[in-house]
Formats: sequence, C-alpha cells, structure tokens
Amino acid sequence: MLKKSILVVLLLIYHCFVFSQQDEISLISWNIKDFGKTKNTEELNEIAEIVRDADILAIQEVVAGFGGAQAVARLTEILNRKGAKWDYVISNPTDSPKYVTERYAIVWKTRHIKIKNRGRLIIELDSIIDREPMLLDFYTKGKKFTVINFHSRPYNKDPESEIMALSKFAIDSSGFFPLIIAGDFNVNEEMPVFNTLKTSGFQAAISNQKTTLKWECDGTEYLNYPIDNIFYSKGVLKVKGGVVDFVRFCENLQKASKLSDHLPVFLNFRLD
Repeated sequence: MLKKSILVVLLLIYHCFVFSQQDEISLISWNIKDFGKTKNTEELNEIAEIVRDADILAIQEVVAGFGGAQAVARLTEILNRKGAKWDYVISNPTDSPKYVTERYAIVWKTRHIKIKNRGRLIIELDSIIDREPMLLDFYTKGKKFTVINFHSRPYNKDPESEIMALSKFAIDSSGFFPLIIAGDFNVNEEMPVFNTLKTSGFQAAISNQKTTLKWECDGTEYLNYPIDNIFYSKGVLKVKGGVVDFVRFCENLQKASKLSDHLPVFLNFRLD
C-alpha cells in the first residue's frame, strides 16, 4: 500500500520538481530519522523514489557513527540508477554533546548544478548551536547561491536561542546571498523567533503546515507539528513550496514511519 501511495504522490507532485525551466531549481529538505545502517535497501529505494525529481536534497539526522556516510553513498547510487547523475557531500560529525552528534548531507543532480568546494560546518556557531549547521555553495548558469542545512535542539531545550544565533549569522553574512536555510527548526515558522529573519527579507517556503508524524493515527490525523521549513533570502524567487506527504492514509503510517518521522519540505525557486 505504501509503495502505491508513493507512486500516487509522485504523479501528483511531478510537475513541482521537474527541471522544466532551465533556470528553475527544486530543493527538498528532509529530516530522515536515524539515517544510517538501520535503512535497508528497500527503504532507501523508497526514499529515492520520493526525492528523485528534485535537484537538491538536504538531509538532517545522518548517523555520525558507522553507517551514516555509507547510507548517503548508497542512496546516491540508487538515485544514479534512476535516470540522472547525482553527487553528494557529507559533513564531519557536529561538535555536540553526547548522543546529539550527527552529520548533515546534501545530494544534488550534477547536470545543471555545480560546486567548487565540499562545504563546511559553520564552526563559528559550534559554541552556541549543539549541531552547528552545514554550509555549501552552489553554482548554476554563472549564478551562485548558498544552502545552509540545520537541525536545531528539541523544542524543550531552547531551540529559539539557536535560531536567533543562526539568524544573526545569516544576516551578517551578506556575502552568502542568495541564501537558503533548510532544516528541522523544532519551532513553528509563525513564532516570533523568526521575525529577525523575516524583517531582513527572508521568507518561508511553507506556513503552518504539519511536517512530523504521530506515533499512532488519531482518527484520520497522522500529522503532528509544523517544525520543518525552508527559509530563503532576497535573490531567491519562490515558484512553489510545500510538503511531500508520502503517508496519505492512516494504514500507511507504521510502515512510512520506518522511513522517517518527518515529511520532506520542498521549495521550487529561481535566482533573481
């Protein structure tokens, strides 16, 4: 049933991700739960089917220990067998408290999008943010844009202070514009902590859309909190934004949760 649901979702959102215009790019941000050796080949293939029509995939929660980097490499290999050439970068483990350390990964189609370096963790923030974000510059048709990949602290451990620190870094780093901040913020986009970004011209790809999965379905409701998002600066022109609901029905929840307890968020955009 889950495979059929994924196919239906792919058909419904296909137009959102195809590189139909030479200058249009689609980015997916996804907290893929415990992304490492726990993901088998079938699950990696299902993940690949969900993201295959995007141009860039930013992954949070890659396991820092054995299996994380291997899972990213295996996912890229599977994507490479689906009709397009992909590459990936994976960050070093974050400088984090015990049991919090993880890696970030970014995977992209190489036909239209290039890099000049392998990205970096933003070490300037490692004393303020438990899982300091990853930064990577992209180039397409002579234009540069930067993606920051971010996973904040849980909602009950003051993610707001991390968001404020990242917001200040983003605003002060004017050389990074156009800039996209993708990730799991553990805070709803409507909360005041994002006002600093918004007053500086940043906008959110989605608004008040639930992105996390419940443990059990409550009637017909299997979604929980609106905490994943993509923020984009001036110079990034939004075409479309939304979530990719690969669950769709309560009976799919248990199996879908093995892929992740978050839905992917996407942003289709052009560069000004």
